[in-house]
Amino acid sequence: MSVELAVWHEPEPITRERAESVFRALRRGEPAAGPHPGVAEFAGRLAGVAQAFPAYALVTVEPERADEVSGEVFAVARECGLVCCDPQRGLVHNLAPLGVYPGMQMHTGDGMIVVDPDLRLVADALAALSPQNPFTALVVFGEHFVQVSPEITGYELEYKDSVRDLMLRTHVSDLGAVQEAFAEYAAGERFFLKRHDWARV
Repeated sequence: MSVELAVWHEPEPITRERAESVFRALRRGEPAAGPHPGVAEFAGRLAGVAQAFPAYALVTVEPERADEVSGEVFAVARECGLVCCDPQRGLVHNLAPLGVYPGMQMHTGDGMIVVDPDLRLVADALAALSPQNPFTALVVFGEHFVQVSPEITGYELEYKDSVRDLMLRTHVSDLGAVQEAFAEYAAGERFFLKRHDWARV
């Protein structure tokens, strides 16, 4: 079964529920989004991969190439001023808001890699943790990262500061605490280090 990614223009960040609704409407041929010059630019830059329509572009790839292609799709969509809907994962990539670390990457256990992820996407990706998607990490290579994995009674949260040669681990019971920690990390804050009891690894 092929993997689909759709891109179109939105004037403001949207929820994943809204993105899925727009995606379904566009696929039915309904005018759920307006024309935008970024759509043609996107399709031109991904010629042979993207199919262009007046208001959106659709990328269809085989599952074995999905991880390879999706990173490029996310990046080109952002450069063209477009959101990207990933209906298979139930996620939407907005243009903003972003974290404070240029080039920060989000990695997920199901193979997604996103450079400069928007903060809503990070929160939604954390909500999608599962046995099939067993971790999510935000990484500033060579400096620090935060990572989480689900456990039976909550989540294992890890933080590493490579500059200080410091690796910490803790257990948190609820998803909200994980999302708060990731949001603080992306904002350059470290309040989560004081809020939880950590063990040095």
